[in-house]
Amino acid sequence: MNRKRTVPAVTSLPQSPAAESDHRVRRYAITMTIRIVCFGLMVFVQPYGWYTWVFAAAAAVLPYIAVVFANAGSDSTESGAESPRQEIEATPAVVPEPIEEAPGIITIHEKPQDRT
Repeated sequence: MNRKRTVPAVTSLPQSPAAESDHRVRRYAITMTIRIVCFGLMVFVQPYGWYTWVFAAAAAVLPYIAVVFANAGSDSTESGAESPRQEIEATPAVVPEPIEEAPGIITIHEKPQDRT
């Protein structure tokens, strides 16, 4: 059984729910801030002209756009379930050769069965 499987990269994982929520709130707040600026420009920019109507239209349409963008989820697609089984081929075990004790080395045995 020599199947090769691609391992998903960490960067391909979807955003965490908390990070996605923070991103949505930030996007909504920025859009509503732009709406407040449009209201201010509509009132304070003199003389009134065609741009006043552009600011008024933007101030009227931006709440809808803000809500749609805030409710839009991430574009992550549903992926199939992956097997939790580890499929890495094991290398053959190498049995180390016994080490002979050199003279002058003191070995301390803590349990009687270690003295063999």
